[in-house]
Amino acid sequence: MSDLTHFDAGGQAHMVDVTDKDVTDRVAVAAGWVRMAEATLALIGEGRADKGDVLGVARLAGIMGAKKTAELIPLCHPLPITKLSLELTPDASLPGLRIQATVRTTGQTGVEMEALTAVSVAALTLYDMVKAVDKAMEIGGVRLILKEGGKSGRYEAAP
Repeated sequence: MSDLTHFDAGGQAHMVDVTDKDVTDRVAVAAGWVRMAEATLALIGEGRADKGDVLGVARLAGIMGAKKTAELIPLCHPLPITKLSLELTPDASLPGLRIQATVRTTGQTGVEMEALTAVSVAALTLYDMVKAVDKAMEIGGVRLILKEGGKSGRYEAAP
């Protein structure tokens, strides 16, 4: 378990001590998707959803979710997010919406969990906003696609 830093020598879960880590610029990019019926995608694109601006609400929910990551994931450090962008892009080939979150900070630990949380909360919000017309929607593909900064350096997922 030596590579699993959230466990102490006795195997007990604990919050990692980042006190002695260097403060560096850090960025993480995560992605995911929500697959839905073509009619549901059209409803969203045309702004006809009963609950209002589906994409705007999902974008704000993802941003808010990222800011609450340390409250949701027990061993995450609360971090000062310095930049968060969330893109929701229609994709007729799914059909559905692709979601991508980019999160930045300057600190002693990374923002991968914040980026993943932003995508997840945005996806759940998309589902909530239009579930009345499409309960068969599917959320998937949530993953880290890029991480930079800190001791471990750069990670980029295979396409």
